[in-house]
Amino acid sequence: MGLTSERDGEAADDGWLEVRREAKVLRSQATQRAKILGRLRSDHLDTMFTIVTAVEARAGRLILAIAGLAALATYLDTTILFVAFPDIGESFDDSSASTLSWVLNGYTIVFAALLVPAGKLADRLGHRFAFLVGSCAFTVASMACGVAPSVEFLIVARVMQGAGSAILVPASLALVMAAFPREKLPQVVAIWGAIGGASAALGPSLGALIVDAWGWRWAFFINLPIGVVTVAAGLRHLNESRDPNVRIPSFIGVVLIALAAGLVSYGVVESDTAGWVSTQTLVVLAAGMVLLGVFVAHQRQTDSPTLDLELFALGNFRWGNLGMFSYSMSFSAMFFGLILFLVSVWEWSILQAGLGVAPGAALAAALSPRFGRLAGQIGQRPLVFTGGVLFAIAGLYRVVFLTDDVDYAIDFAIPLAIAAFSIALVFPQTTSVAAQALPGNRVGVGGATTQAVRQFGGSLGVALTIAFLGTATGVDDLLTRFDRIWWFLVAGGVITALCALPLQTRPID
Repeated sequence: MGLTSERDGEAADDGWLEVRREAKVLRSQATQRAKILGRLRSDHLDTMFTIVTAVEARAGRLILAIAGLAALATYLDTTILFVAFPDIGESFDDSSASTLSWVLNGYTIVFAALLVPAGKLADRLGHRFAFLVGSCAFTVASMACGVAPSVEFLIVARVMQGAGSAILVPASLALVMAAFPREKLPQVVAIWGAIGGASAALGPSLGALIVDAWGWRWAFFINLPIGVVTVAAGLRHLNESRDPNVRIPSFIGVVLIALAAGLVSYGVVESDTAGWVSTQTLVVLAAGMVLLGVFVAHQRQTDSPTLDLELFALGNFRWGNLGMFSYSMSFSAMFFGLILFLVSVWEWSILQAGLGVAPGAALAAALSPRFGRLAGQIGQRPLVFTGGVLFAIAGLYRVVFLTDDVDYAIDFAIPLAIAAFSIALVFPQTTSVAAQALPGNRVGVGGATTQAVRQFGGSLGVALTIAFLGTATGVDDLLTRFDRIWWFLVAGGVITALCALPLQTRPID
């Protein structure tokens, strides 16, 4: 019995060992199956993630293309109109230069006044909705401009264009930012921002070709196919995004700043006829400054400001925008003045004039990215200062050398190239230094404020150009009047350089 019990115990142990071995095998097989299933699930998820990422990236690029095309049309409109201005004047030869100036300034003043509030309105009502409304308004207004029977009708249509642009531009940027992940935003915003540089490079030559071939009306008609494409594509491919908590700015502020800018521009452009110290000029300019003061007081009191004046307490934002305002005035006076000089003094055709200034814009667009990288290494202050000095040198060069004797290579191209370096040094850097001074939650409104400052400066530059030229009585008188513009460029460059001195910038680590 003892022997039998011992054998039974050994058999039981052997059976238990067998069970454990089988269990171990089963566990091993189960683990292998789990690993295989895990790999399958992981591979499946990776594949799905890759597909989704590719689809989102394609959709983002499509949204960038749609928004960028619409923004390009609005930016091109300004540079093309500088080239088309002499041809518009010939069509409405019974209108004074001061009246015709509102074809340019009616657009820029309304665009600048509405830019910030329209951006906030788009945040509230929806960026897709605002983009489509702005695109439709800009396109319809372009058609109205092209068929304008009178200069008054043209000015009203241009005001409508400015309103459409103000709605369209901030909404287009918001749509682009919503379509890409956060880590891609710096690159994407840089691409969107480069549209302005591309329009500056393309505008003079494209405008000259259009006006020379078909006349100034086609400078507006060219916007129609762009508008149709962007609206059709927007309806199909854009996604809605909004922030219902955004507070809509007070309409009173919009009216006050637009009227103030309009009165100042009117006082300036009429000064040559009425006299700089005439009662009319002084009263109009004083009224404009009073309205500006009322605007500032209103902005400090209201809970829904049009421009966030608190941002100007930031040193770099304040000085960056002052530099932007000074340089924008000078840049518009230079660009507009050079076109008018080539047409009226050297008696070049519109095509020749547009192609004559195009190399400067193209060079500035090519240099801007390189100087942007340099700003990251040494900071923006030395670049803005150098750009201001170069702009003053280019203006002084024109005072000394630019006469009625045609010598494009020496008298025109050299200061044009110097100014191109200046443009690439100043515009991107004043924009970036102002933006970097902003808190993270104020970047959007601060960026729109800087663009509004640029537009207001540009409108005043156009007004001053018209006022400086006035009604010339001969070539010598015309050259003297153009010298006023070139000296103004010298002053603008110096002021811009001085605005750079208080900037506190450092290389970006």
